[in-house]
Amino acid sequence: MMMSCACCKESPDENKKQTKKRKTKCSWKIRKGRKKKGNGLKSLVDSDKHRSAAQEILRVGNENIAARVFKFQELAAATKNFSTSNLLGEGGFGRVYKGRLEGTNEVVAVKQLDRNGLQGNREFLVEVLMLGLLHHQNLVNLLGYCADGDQRILVYEYMPLGSLEDHLLDLSPNKKPLDWYARMKIAVGAAKGLEYLHDIANPPVIYRDLKASNILLDEDYNPKLSDFGLAKLGPIGDKSHVSTRVMGTYGYCAPEYALTGQLTKMSDVYSFGVVFLELITGRRAIDIRKPTHEQHLVHWFNFSTPSPNMISSFGTIVQAEPLLRDKKKFAQIADPLLQGKFPIKGLYQALAVAALCLHKEASSRPLIGDVVTALEFLINPSNDTAEDSEQSIPKKSSPPHSEIAGNDSVLT
Repeated sequence: MMMSCACCKESPDENKKQTKKRKTKCSWKIRKGRKKKGNGLKSLVDSDKHRSAAQEILRVGNENIAARVFKFQELAAATKNFSTSNLLGEGGFGRVYKGRLEGTNEVVAVKQLDRNGLQGNREFLVEVLMLGLLHHQNLVNLLGYCADGDQRILVYEYMPLGSLEDHLLDLSPNKKPLDWYARMKIAVGAAKGLEYLHDIANPPVIYRDLKASNILLDEDYNPKLSDFGLAKLGPIGDKSHVSTRVMGTYGYCAPEYALTGQLTKMSDVYSFGVVFLELITGRRAIDIRKPTHEQHLVHWFNFSTPSPNMISSFGTIVQAEPLLRDKKKFAQIADPLLQGKFPIKGLYQALAVAALCLHKEASSRPLIGDVVTALEFLINPSNDTAEDSEQSIPKKSSPPHSEIAGNDSVLT
């Protein structure tokens, strides 16, 4: 009696006629089940579940991802079997552990994604592809990944000072608050990271999840953007936006993106404005512990200051006097932990930049490159006048040409 193979349902006669076809079909099933060599990313992208999320990114990278492939045993040993004593933090997609690689003795951050989360699976794939292709001093460095079985683990350079949130919004009693210039330095670095994604990466990348907890700090308080699982390739050609499901963190999302799902670079600029306002005020984007009218930082800011509608274009304020009339009121907006140690004129400049980034009309927000130019002016103490600073600082020299910093109509 002729037996048919388990994966074919033809009768014996049909089986005889279709021998060659059956063999091809069966051998495909065997090949598909074999463990593939290489980094394994192609097999993940070939899955229907992940193809739409990463197919284009993999094509752009020509399947050449510069990241080391780790075995699960290596990372288990590095983290002492993912011990709670090594736990650095926990987010929506998984936990991050401090680890030390055997052999090199290198200290790393190991992010183990939730194996039961579909979104975590997608985040893993996009993050490997994005950070495997993008490299900048203000983006966290992805060292490698592990995709053994159902394990999805990412390995990053270790950032010893943790996140901006740890030093700004969740400040422990034994930590010294960030001073004004450290805050401006962090703002500049974060903006430069976005500038790289928007203006240098080809095609451009929209980060989509800028917030204090995603800005990591090295030992010198240099910031690096992390967590690229929600990043999207930006519009190319004559397209003005990318249509996508609304994702991100409440309080940081641009209003037009939250309403329409139309994602642009200006969505990131709005999120930067929220983070910059957190740096200036020391307040959270959303804080339900505050009185009702102060719970949403942007709404509180708009209520406490004149509307940015008075700003007709980047670098030109139509009615500067109302904006800068009440110095005492503006000084009260600054983080009380600064104890008044900031340049008054620098505070005005910073608030003007924040207002521009938070403009309700996306088309009226500045490009992130112009924001970088403006903020670089703010990180130099020598640009502050002696009478505006708590300390004795050299008299302000002529500012470099820039849309904000070089235009005294914005500052005075």
